[in-house]
Amino acid sequence: MCGLAGVARRESRGVATEMLDRMAGALRHRGPDGSGRYADAQVGLAHVRLSIIDVAGGAQPLGNEDGSVLIVYNGEVYNYLELRHELVAAGHRFRTRSDTEVLVHAYEQWGTGMLGRLNGQFAFAIYDRRAGTVLLARDRFGVRPLFYSIAHGDLWFASEAKALFAGGEVEAELDPVGLDQVFTFWAARPPRTVFRGVYSLEPGTFAVWRQGVLRHDRFYELHYPEAREESSDTLPTLGGLLDSSVALRLRSDVPVGGYLSGGLDSSITCALAARESPFSLRTFSVTFDDPELDEREFQQLVARQLQSRHHIQAIGAHDVASVFPEVVRHAETPLVRTAPAPMYLLARLAREHDIKVVLTGEGSDELFLGYDLFKETALRLFCLRQPQSQVRPRLFDRLYPYLDPRGRRGDFWRRSFLEAGAPDDPLFSHLPRFLLTARIKDFYSSDLRTTLAGGDALEELRASLPQQFASWSPLNRAAYLEMVTLLSPYLLSAQGDRMSLAHGVEARYPFLDHRVFEFAARL
Repeated sequence: MCGLAGVARRESRGVATEMLDRMAGALRHRGPDGSGRYADAQVGLAHVRLSIIDVAGGAQPLGNEDGSVLIVYNGEVYNYLELRHELVAAGHRFRTRSDTEVLVHAYEQWGTGMLGRLNGQFAFAIYDRRAGTVLLARDRFGVRPLFYSIAHGDLWFASEAKALFAGGEVEAELDPVGLDQVFTFWAARPPRTVFRGVYSLEPGTFAVWRQGVLRHDRFYELHYPEAREESSDTLPTLGGLLDSSVALRLRSDVPVGGYLSGGLDSSITCALAARESPFSLRTFSVTFDDPELDEREFQQLVARQLQSRHHIQAIGAHDVASVFPEVVRHAETPLVRTAPAPMYLLARLAREHDIKVVLTGEGSDELFLGYDLFKETALRLFCLRQPQSQVRPRLFDRLYPYLDPRGRRGDFWRRSFLEAGAPDDPLFSHLPRFLLTARIKDFYSSDLRTTLAGGDALEELRASLPQQFASWSPLNRAAYLEMVTLLSPYLLSAQGDRMSLAHGVEARYPFLDHRVFEFAARL
C-alpha cells in the first residue's frame, strides 16, 4: 500500500521536482519505506511506498522496457500472478516480481480493458508518453482513494487531498454542498468532497486526461440480479469463494495479521487466514473500559480457538479524545461519529508489532444484510402493510438492543420509523438514518443556509440512482444504498483507508472480492 500524487499540465511548461517532493511528503505516512518521482515538461509523478510484494524491487514510478508507459500505484492486485502468466505468454518481459509491473504490461496489452480483469483494491495513474495521456482508475468498491482537481487548466491528482494542497496550486476551500452531504449521509458522496474544486474519482470508474480534457467512464456497476430460488450448492460455493478470496489476500512477502472484533465477519476472516497462512497468525483487537462496548470475551474466545498471537489495544475514557485531532486530520472530513478513533489506535498497535498488512471483515454486513438497518426496513414494511395495527409496531422495541432501553420504547420511538417515509420512496430504507443525521443542520448559520438554499442532498441521491434500481427487492435497494452512501465514502475511507494508512498499515477485505459480492447479489 502506498501513496501517489502528480500533475498533468495542459501545456508543456515543466514540473518542479521540489513541488513533487512536497506532495509526496504530505503522504509519507502512507508509504514510509521509500519514495520516488518522475518529471518531464508536461507530467510529474510522485510516490511513497509501503513495500509488501517484491520488497527489494517494485520501486515507483515504474515503467515498461522503453519508459514509454509509467505508473504510480496504490493498492494490491491479488491475481497478479495469474495475469503475469498470461502476459508472459503474450510476449511481455518482466524485470521485477511486483504486481505494479503487471499493471504496466496489462495496460500495454489490453488498454483500459485491463480493469475488468483485476481482482484487487487499487488506485493508480498511468502516464502513456506516446499517446500523451494520463489514465486514472479506482477499484470497484472504492477501497483505495483517488482525488483530483483541475486548477489553472492542469490536472492534479493524489491519494489524499492534503497532497493536492501541498503542490501549491490547488486551493483548500470548504465546499458547503459537500459539508451538507456529510451531515446527511455521514460522508460526501463521490465525486463530491468537502473541498471546493476537489473531486473523488468514483468507485468502479476511470478517467483519461488528453490535451487538457478529462473524460470519465465506468468499468463496473453494482447490480442485484436476485434469484427466485436458492441453489442446493449455495453454501459450498460460498465457502469456496471465501477460501479463494482469503488465499489471494494472503499473498504477501511480509506477514499478514488480522483484526478481530469478536463478531462473525472478522472471526470467519481470521479463521480462514489462520488455516491458510504460512505464518503464525497475529490478531489485534480493541477493548473498552465501558462494559457495554467491550467484546473482549468473544475476541479472546476466538483467539484461543485459532491459537493466534493476540494483541489488545485497551481504550479508556480519554483515549479517543486524545487522538481525535489527528484522526480528523487524516480523515480530511468532519466526522459525525468517533468510531474512526479506535481504528486509528488499532492500526497503531499493529504497526508497533511489525505488522503492516491485516485482513478485516468489512463488507460482509452490506453483502449479507447483517446490519440492523435491514431488519428495520423489513419491519417498517411489515407494519405499514397494516397501518392500523396496534401490535405490529411493538416489534420496534426489539430493534437495536445495544441502545439504552429508555430511549427505544413507546410511541415516539415507533413513530420515528413509521413516519420517516413512504414505501414507494426510493430512499425508504435509509430515511430514518438520513433524517436523524440531518438534525445536525439545526446548528447551521443563516449564511450557510442561504448558500445551500435550493439544494437538496436527498433529491440529488434519488436522481443518481441507476435505472434498474426500482426493479430490485426492497432489501437489495437498501443494500445498494448502504454500499454507495456508507461503505465506500465512510467505512472504507474515513474509518478504513485513512486510519490504517495513518500508521502505514494496509487493510485487506476478503468479503469485498468482486466474486463474493456478485455471488451474494444473486441470492
